[in-house]
Amino acid sequence: MSHADETRPVVGDPVIGSPWISPASYWMPNHIVQSAWLEHAPFAFWIVDALRPASYVELGTHNGFSFFTVCDAVTRLGLGTACTALDSWEGDDQAGFYGEDVYQSVRTIRDEEYAEVATLLRGYFSDSADHIPDGSVDLLHIDGRHGYEDAVEDWETYAPKLSNRGVVMFHDTFEFENGFGVHRLWAELVERFPDTSFQFEHGHGLGVIGVGDELPESVSAFFRAARTDAERVRADYHHLGRAVAVRYEEDLDYRNRLHLAAEAVTEAEARLAVTEDRVAQAERDRAAVLDSTSWRVTAPLRRVVHGLRRS
Repeated sequence: MSHADETRPVVGDPVIGSPWISPASYWMPNHIVQSAWLEHAPFAFWIVDALRPASYVELGTHNGFSFFTVCDAVTRLGLGTACTALDSWEGDDQAGFYGEDVYQSVRTIRDEEYAEVATLLRGYFSDSADHIPDGSVDLLHIDGRHGYEDAVEDWETYAPKLSNRGVVMFHDTFEFENGFGVHRLWAELVERFPDTSFQFEHGHGLGVIGVGDELPESVSAFFRAARTDAERVRADYHHLGRAVAVRYEEDLDYRNRLHLAAEAVTEAEARLAVTEDRVAQAERDRAAVLDSTSWRVTAPLRRVVHGLRRS
């Protein structure tokens, strides 16, 4: 059974047919790893289905969860979307620094499963901007450094890349810890796009803005519904997003139990090896005794003793 088959709606689930829900909203990602973006996967599936983008660009990919969620949607829907991930794959002082193994893991998944649709551009966002033509991006995801100035720079650099169908997603719009300033930029952008902006508050916040003036009707209908029924939209995707987070927790627990079982097997094998070594040494000692001169010399005496015992 596929992950998608395991997430059919049940009583109390969001209803397919709402302007903000489609069958794609219930899909389960093929690659679930630790990520602050876990709870936004259902909306990512929905927006790809609704927008049918010709191109997707992501600023800040890390271990690839959000990027491969979009690639997964593109593959399932049979789209030819060109998906591009931009990242230094070094980390930063906010999210933490990490090793080369993270990039290698992302590249392996891309090569094995999404080579036809996915491109990885390694470097800083400003250095890679020239690789993305202006007016070419239908779906943009900004999830880089989260300081206000950083977010503004990313937005100002890549906003011209958006097409007349362009939609942009900002992560961490509902995160107010020291050093996080995306919420400030978000507040400014909502004033510029009051009719085509919406924020999910779960999962650290995901702001969505329809920038293009030729948005598909399905996307325009989403923004209209979100203005009139905002809490229902948020509740539905919080519910769907939590299912993804629970799946990750279950998978993590399963992997932990497998790890503990493997450690127990290794420990048992080590004890068995020690026992086998001791038995082998005992056999060698016995053989050495049987082959010794003293054993051969005392053989007649042992036969006499044995005979006396029998008599």
